[in-house]
Amino acid sequence: MTLTGNMLIGQHTVTGSREAIRAIDPATNLVLEPAYPGGTTEQVDQACALAWSAFDSYRETSLEARAHFLESIASEIEALGDELIDRAVAESGLPRARIQGERGRTCGQLRTFARTVRAGEWLDVRVDNTQPQRQPLPRADLRQRQVPLGPVAVFGASNFPLAFSVAGGDTASALAAGCPVIVKAHSAHPGTSELVGQALARAVKACDLPPGVFSLLYGSGREVGIALVCDPRIKAVGFTGSRSGGIALCQAAAARAEPIPVYAEMSSINPVFLFPCALQARAEALAQGFVASLNQGAGQFCTNPGLVIARQGADLDRFIATAAQQILRSPAQTMLTPGIFSAYRNGIEALAGNPKADTAAAGLAAEGPNQCQTHLFVTQARDFLTDPSLQAEVFGSASLVVTCADDEQVRQVAEHLEGQLTATLHLDDGDLDNARALLPTLERKAGRLLVNGWPTGVEVCDAMVHGGPFPATSDARSTSVGTAAILRFLRPVCYQDFPDNLLPTALQHGNPLHLRRLLDGQREA
Repeated sequence: MTLTGNMLIGQHTVTGSREAIRAIDPATNLVLEPAYPGGTTEQVDQACALAWSAFDSYRETSLEARAHFLESIASEIEALGDELIDRAVAESGLPRARIQGERGRTCGQLRTFARTVRAGEWLDVRVDNTQPQRQPLPRADLRQRQVPLGPVAVFGASNFPLAFSVAGGDTASALAAGCPVIVKAHSAHPGTSELVGQALARAVKACDLPPGVFSLLYGSGREVGIALVCDPRIKAVGFTGSRSGGIALCQAAAARAEPIPVYAEMSSINPVFLFPCALQARAEALAQGFVASLNQGAGQFCTNPGLVIARQGADLDRFIATAAQQILRSPAQTMLTPGIFSAYRNGIEALAGNPKADTAAAGLAAEGPNQCQTHLFVTQARDFLTDPSLQAEVFGSASLVVTCADDEQVRQVAEHLEGQLTATLHLDDGDLDNARALLPTLERKAGRLLVNGWPTGVEVCDAMVHGGPFPATSDARSTSVGTAAILRFLRPVCYQDFPDNLLPTALQHGNPLHLRRLLDGQREA
């Protein structure tokens, strides 16, 4: 298809009138056509009105119809073929294989949510049958299900132009819950967003759903985003991006007459703990695995290992020396945007200029624009505990090793950490007691704990948690990846003494959907 530079409000293509977004190929710094004029508050109002008009109809679609819709989106995205891959590569600077894999993940998670919708367990049906003979008072017939919150505003992320963007996890889980979605496309990849948005709109039409189920807007500043969050018809927000951006949306949502939840994934440095026995047995192998994880995708992952914590000594010295050798041979990699590269460079300069942090190694020099050199820094625990700047996230291939005098100092560093998406433990059998003592702290600090692995790479499955205490996310009770992500966009409703023919299908006495219910306190088989 030919890219138009237009927004989508339902099934209508609309041209914005505000400052235009222009994608830049970060590998060449060349501007890509077409331009994407930003939307107005009036166009936000139109999209929200359309989403609200679609809500009551869409939220009561059958489980099969909604699952088929999610599968249709995946098929429409796949039908875009190389056109989508080529544009995403040009707009992101990411390797072709990475974009192809991300397309697979995007379509895979849509189909995973289709499976989840069909199973219906997310409805969490609970039935307490009437007990008319109970003394001293009879009990009413009480039935509970989960219902969708309402239209959801989704903000596309810079580092995943497909999997965390227009049809990414926030959109997929909100649509699975029965919520219409309005996406604000990320300014780094507007063409990719248009292609996926058109595919999603085709799926809406093919499945004969209300047109307001999906809209796609553009905006170069804050006007569109804040207008979306403040519109009374928007009932929740999904966001992946910077801490400052997420906090701004949270503040706008909290200031509304009716505050709404903002599920913002923001900042994480993902500490890696190297325990003594593991470090003694395989310091070199750990260093190689660490650098491979650090360099993956130019470090532009929210789960990048930005912090390493271990007891000082000869074994840690071996780890640092091997990691430094690996980094010295690491080629510079193109970052997603000039703005992200500039922020990375500023972060590196701040660490390099900090007298409490020593530069252990820097990668090969850049050979093109917007390329980051991998960096490794070392600091002592006492300095890390007293200098908040050493805990700041540097988005890219950079990490800081914190050397600790003893186990107590390791514990103090762990307690000092902000909320994280992940915490990794590398251990052998002889480290189990130390690891067990640290676990309560790490459970309070992170949403996913790993043993003898690396945090980069987030599996889309039922058990995954991609969230964590602030500032990793704005709501530590949620995940943005995995089937539990659907729970963010639902709320419980109880129906008391309803006649059977007035009850929602999921709650009817005959259980026509064959759901596993909690029936009078017992889970049905």
